[in-house]
Amino acid sequence: MSSSIPRSAAVAAVVSAALAAGLLAGSASASAEDGAGVRIHDIQGTTRVSPLVGQQVTGVTGIVTGVRTYGSRGFWIQDTAPDADPATSEGLFVFTSSVPTVAVGDAVSVNGTVTEYVPGGLASGNQSLTQLSKPVVTVVSQGNPVPAPVTISPWSVPGAYAPEGDPAADGSINGLALKPRKYALDYYESLEGTNVRIGTSRVVGATDPYSELWVTVKPWENANRRGGTVYGSYEDQNTGRLQVQSLVPTAQQPFPKANVGDVLVGATEGPLDFNQYGGYTLTARTLGTVVDRGLERETTDGQRRNELAVATYNVENLDPGDPQEKFDALARAVVENLASPDVIALEEIQDDNGAKNDGTVSAAQTVKKFTDAIVAAGGPAYDWRSVDPENNKDGGEPGGNIRQVFLFNPARVSFTDRPGGDATTATGVTGRKGHAALTVSPGRIDPANAAWADSRKPLAGEFVFRGRTVFVIANHFGSKGGDESIVSHHQPPNRSSEAKRLLQAQAVNGFVKQLLAVEKQADVLVVGDINDFEFSGTTKALTDGGALYPAVKSLPRGERYSYVYQGNSQVLDQILTSPGIRHFAYDSVHINAEFADQDSDHDPQVLRFRP
Repeated sequence: MSSSIPRSAAVAAVVSAALAAGLLAGSASASAEDGAGVRIHDIQGTTRVSPLVGQQVTGVTGIVTGVRTYGSRGFWIQDTAPDADPATSEGLFVFTSSVPTVAVGDAVSVNGTVTEYVPGGLASGNQSLTQLSKPVVTVVSQGNPVPAPVTISPWSVPGAYAPEGDPAADGSINGLALKPRKYALDYYESLEGTNVRIGTSRVVGATDPYSELWVTVKPWENANRRGGTVYGSYEDQNTGRLQVQSLVPTAQQPFPKANVGDVLVGATEGPLDFNQYGGYTLTARTLGTVVDRGLERETTDGQRRNELAVATYNVENLDPGDPQEKFDALARAVVENLASPDVIALEEIQDDNGAKNDGTVSAAQTVKKFTDAIVAAGGPAYDWRSVDPENNKDGGEPGGNIRQVFLFNPARVSFTDRPGGDATTATGVTGRKGHAALTVSPGRIDPANAAWADSRKPLAGEFVFRGRTVFVIANHFGSKGGDESIVSHHQPPNRSSEAKRLLQAQAVNGFVKQLLAVEKQADVLVVGDINDFEFSGTTKALTDGGALYPAVKSLPRGERYSYVYQGNSQVLDQILTSPGIRHFAYDSVHINAEFADQDSDHDPQVLRFRP
């Protein structure tokens, strides 16, 4: 199924509210006093918002280039007599709400209302899709040839991503004249609704549960050896990425399953849409063939006898109600792909009945089912430590009570238990003769701090390996929920979630500094799902004052990723080291994020060092 949200009568309300708020102010009104004789390029205009928004138009003609019978139902039409302005699209979506009765190749005349639909609503910050709503459609003739597609190629997409937003319009680019030869987002917008084509293209985002995949039309753009496109900065968004869906319902033609690095061979052609989950999307009438390039899951090196291996793995809302197959697959990954690390910090361990919202907070059954599966897979009998959260106080799925959990191999490493830790008791730092220690182990860092409201509190633990104390702090920072996407009409987009992660990073950084103030050469590892990039303000705050180093930066740039989102291979999961850990081997073990079949949506991270 498509991930587009069905549109309804709420469209008119959304547009009215947007117009009232000045968010969809367009260019100067076109000359169309009675709405008659208007062409598609008149409706599309030279900005992102139609100059005729809110107006009734009649006799809009075009050839049907695509029909969508599910999700957001409607069809696309395209003018066969384009104007000479590259900024004005010649294609347009006609929203029917019910299953359309037209067919590709029909010549139609349409009466309707010009509207601007904002996928995800105004609060999403998304750009709007120009469309005709409440249409009255007349089929003039059938069996006409579809207008020739515009080929989207490496050379047609500009290298710059988007213009800077207009300061006078709260950073919006909606009212700016499109410059399709200068900016990628302007180029795609100038083709909104147009019949487009891509040739053979590499897959950079695996097929997802919604029958979508991502390709790049720029094979050289920040490419890595496994076939992905690496997201390396806020100024380099990878302009060649494009989402692909199929207009053929999956019941009629299953959507191809593709991994990163596979190739979509041949022509893929159809109208260019804009939706909530990825922005500009080629909705394919004809879809190329996926050629499997044989991407394999990675396996990290095992630790030597005198090396401590510490890993972090987000196991995606694991609870006893999950199929045994998920536990077994995650367990095999621990044993076979991660080489049975000595310590594993797990994120998203749910309580013993998962999302059932009945006050249960213990996760003992969840952890036992997982550790038993690891033993069955040939791994060690891990012991574990954690702190149960207060019910529904740590965010995540309601009733799930996700938390971090330490697994450790008692044959290789011991845990220093210092009693007193609970959901609301903070662990602190103490020391004697230059040796730091935790007041509570396992314990939570500053749980009363507002930075952790409705978020997972960091879990600190004190381990001993070959006589040396190692402090591990397991984290799961606040999500990016609420952030605007990189296709937002605000440029740069608003990333509101950063404010919370910044406070969280400052709290963890301050705690690490307390440890280092007592023991300058203390071995401290800050690990987990940081939910932010290695170049982000969050990471800068974690490393403030040289207290920590993001180990992912020890990798070549093409290897720096743990997650793939909208075709961008990016960093969310990290391990950071204190200055006393001078030599280490770091590995982002790619076993999930690049694959259509996933045990989790995150790749685990492993660090090996000699304490």
